Amino acid sequence: MTISDGTISHRDWKSVLRHDVPASLVVFLVAVPLSLGIAVASGAPVAAGLVAAVVGGVVAGALGGSVVQVSGPAAGLSLVVAELVHTYGWRATCAITAMAGLLQVGLGALRVARAALGVSPAVVHGMLAGVGAVIALSQLHIVLGGSPQRSALENVLELPAQIVHNHTHAVLIGVLTIAVLLVWGRIPRLRAVPAPLAALMIATLTAGLSGWDLTKVDLRGGFSSVQGPLAPQGDWHAIAGAVLLVALLAGVESLLTCVASNRLHDGPRADLDRELTAQGVANVVSGVLGGLPVAGVVVRTTTNARAGARSRWSTVLHGVWVLLFTAAFAWMLALIPLEALAALLLFIGVQMVNLGHVRNLRNHREVPVYAVTMAGVVLIGLAEGVAIGLGLAALLALRRLAWVSVDVRQDGERHWRVVVTGSLTFLGVPRLTEALRAIPAGSAVELDLHLDFMDNAAFEALHTWRLEHERAGGEVDVDEPHGEWYSAAISGARLFPARIPPRHDRWWLPWAYRRRAHSAGACSPGPGPYGSFEVIGADGGSAGGHDDAVICEPQGVPDLLEGTREFQRRTAPMVRPLLTRMARGQSPSHLFITCADSRIVPNIITASGPGDLFTVRNIGNLVPRAGAAPPDDSVAAAVEYAVNVLEVRMITVCGHSGCGAMAALLGEVPDLPALRAWLRHGRQSLARFVAAGPGQDADDAGPLDRLCRVNVIQQLDNLRTHPFVDTLVRAGRLELTGLYFDIGAARVHVLEQERFTPVPELRTTG
Repeated sequence: MTISDGTISHRDWKSVLRHDVPASLVVFLVAVPLSLGIAVASGAPVAAGLVAAVVGGVVAGALGGSVVQVSGPAAGLSLVVAELVHTYGWRATCAITAMAGLLQVGLGALRVARAALGVSPAVVHGMLAGVGAVIALSQLHIVLGGSPQRSALENVLELPAQIVHNHTHAVLIGVLTIAVLLVWGRIPRLRAVPAPLAALMIATLTAGLSGWDLTKVDLRGGFSSVQGPLAPQGDWHAIAGAVLLVALLAGVESLLTCVASNRLHDGPRADLDRELTAQGVANVVSGVLGGLPVAGVVVRTTTNARAGARSRWSTVLHGVWVLLFTAAFAWMLALIPLEALAALLLFIGVQMVNLGHVRNLRNHREVPVYAVTMAGVVLIGLAEGVAIGLGLAALLALRRLAWVSVDVRQDGERHWRVVVTGSLTFLGVPRLTEALRAIPAGSAVELDLHLDFMDNAAFEALHTWRLEHERAGGEVDVDEPHGEWYSAAISGARLFPARIPPRHDRWWLPWAYRRRAHSAGACSPGPGPYGSFEVIGADGGSAGGHDDAVICEPQGVPDLLEGTREFQRRTAPMVRPLLTRMARGQSPSHLFITCADSRIVPNIITASGPGDLFTVRNIGNLVPRAGAAPPDDSVAAAVEYAVNVLEVRMITVCGHSGCGAMAALLGEVPDLPALRAWLRHGRQSLARFVAAGPGQDADDAGPLDRLCRVNVIQQLDNLRTHPFVDTLVRAGRLELTGLYFDIGAARVHVLEQERFTPVPELRTTG
């Protein structure tokens, strides 16, 4: 259903009548008092707030990018408008509003709306809180029967005298209005009528019946009293700044409200560029007609969604109701005391200081930005406060982006470990060099770089220190688990943060293929500015310095001790909490029987972790039959323990391509007595293979791989020869399954009805 094409189906009309019309009436009842109050706070004609409400509903609602957002005069812009009215006059302010709308239309056409989302929410919330505090302080003086001062600080200083000397009917009507606002929403039966409307109605009736002498809303002539725009006079630089300020503040508030509105309904998601353009058109129309600036408003948008609105018709109709009501019943609005509107604004201003936002910002350590922005708005001005808040937010973001931690500790008499974490830029060089200076000359240093970025200044400082330390007889062992910034700088390769593959799971590479920039013989020196590495591509060919290269040509295999050192340094801290909880016992879910082949790593091909698999490995992944000769109880003992003690619920036999044991069965068994005796347990597999005959699995590479698969099936049958296994399988308490791993294709196949089929890969969309 759309408004622009003018076509609405019968079903859509039923939805509009059932959901959108009632919601529009609720929003209308909320919008009228808020529009009047914001106009008063802005120093504008009261009718200007109603004009903005009508235009925001009809124009922005019909053209906007959100189906539930409600636009109109916003309290967050009242300080800017009040200052513009004081400086240029009301009619010039209307012209500034129209020009700001044209600027918003241009920005929407350039599709820059999402850039507004880059503004820190702490600045936005701080700005709104500051505006709320200024509004509350100024309107408090009116509630107390006095007049507000020019600045928030003056309002604070004058407040004691205002409290002591003024005790007129204005105080009574203001207190009554605030009391109704506080109590009304807490009574379930009264919630159908919005609290602002109820408060103004009760205050108006009380004032009228009591005959109190109060200032009334000046709405003589209704919409006909509104005057059109007039070109502003003065410094055009200041006028251009005012246009930019109104456009940006109204646009950012509208877009942030638009994003928030997506969480309030299940309908179409908001189009931000369309919304910004619609706000611009609405501001042009509102300025030309003599209305306040228009922006998306959180209170009315939330009310609209909670009232059950399903389409933009609710927003449009609420503007129509405001128009009709003002045209027909303007005399009723003229009965509202200004002191009651001031009390309503005081209440709204206090609510704009939202402590819930402060709690959320505290979790992200952004309260200083909020507090500084709020203080700047209150003490200096809106534009200045926002600028100060943006500057502080940028400085804190720069500090966080450039944050680096340098941890230096001694692991032995002449062995030191340095862990550098974060973004290593020129800002972190002083901290880095100061920490490295504490390491004595001639010592062995393990340097772990957990970096997401390293600039040239940081590299120069680090590399210079390394060369000097090694020149003095020391050793430096550099490891980069997450990104090879140091290695790339040495080789002269260009790295881009978005293209650097994470190296968290580098552990799966064989020792000989791990790229270690710190290893003197790991990679061949090249012609780079600091010495480089001969990079080998994943296919074995030289990558020639290509950014996607991942490994180096192996120059020698590190010993097992180096692998354990790497485990202790990188992996142990991460898995220690888990292993501590598992230290007193194990409860694996699977018994995994596989080959001793060095190319098969069960935890890789099953993506399992500590405690998942109870593993048995032997040559050929064989399971001797019960009562077999020669006897072998090692596998049977593991099966018994897994089934009866650990109570596993699945036994998996996993074979693989190119198995040496199966090759020995097909050919002549090597003259190794123990191996010859062991392979007798594979004779049933060979017999089954011969009986099946050739060509049964046409997709296999050859007879060896067919025998490897047949062997898995036979070993599952051998398991059933053990009575305790067969009994549990028949009772449904134990499941047997077979896997086959194709090494060359890195593909796992699962046994299904005597045939192996590839395990399907998970596909992601988006």
